[in-house]
Amino acid sequence: MAAVIPLPLTVLHEGRQETLFPTLLQDGSDAVLVDCGYPNFLPFLEEALQALALTPAALTGVVVTHHDDDHMGALSQLKRQYPHIRIYAGAGEVPYISGAKTSLRLLQAEKLQPELPPEAQEWGRAFCRRLAAVEPAPVDCLLRDGDVLPWCGGCRVVSTPGHTPGHISLHLPAFSTVISGDAAVVENSRLVVANPQFALDLPAAEHSLEHLRSLPWDTCLCYHGGIFRRPAETV
Repeated sequence: MAAVIPLPLTVLHEGRQETLFPTLLQDGSDAVLVDCGYPNFLPFLEEALQALALTPAALTGVVVTHHDDDHMGALSQLKRQYPHIRIYAGAGEVPYISGAKTSLRLLQAEKLQPELPPEAQEWGRAFCRRLAAVEPAPVDCLLRDGDVLPWCGGCRVVSTPGHTPGHISLHLPAFSTVISGDAAVVENSRLVVANPQFALDLPAAEHSLEHLRSLPWDTCLCYHGGIFRRPAETV
């Protein structure tokens, strides 16, 4: 039986507790993970999958919504240990995931570094080092807006640029669900733009959020914030 399963991972990262929500798409043929956490997150993924009587060896694919380190950090380790796993990403993100181009988030952080107050300078340098240390990984399958993958009754790729230029989300009509990546986040029971101060193109990010809202769905799975249920319309 097909299922769309959020995998909440609550961990202590750099001194603070954080919960991320990768999602597992599982059917009779495939087990596909959407986003995979920070570098060295493989043990947390293994634990979450074991709770479902699975291991990473059962995965057939990983979709990366964009190249930020909390979404692709564990990708190279996953691919190295389980080379059969196919990596999927939006075409616009592939150069940054594969390492052909420097991470746009790193370039943004380096540009902002001189503007940080003195007390934040060391944090900024550490953040840049963290981004620079993310291992690239090869991408096996380039995704484009409107592509439909066979998982879970049909999984449509939705281009949602703004947070990063090539960011993608996924729409699963059979489950009345969208997986937003960082195109949306749940804050105070509302669906909003994720970290607008860091969006590489804020107007595009706002447009992408409205595009997601316009799709037919009841549930939005956000990487930050978790499950958002669309309020029932009143007559």
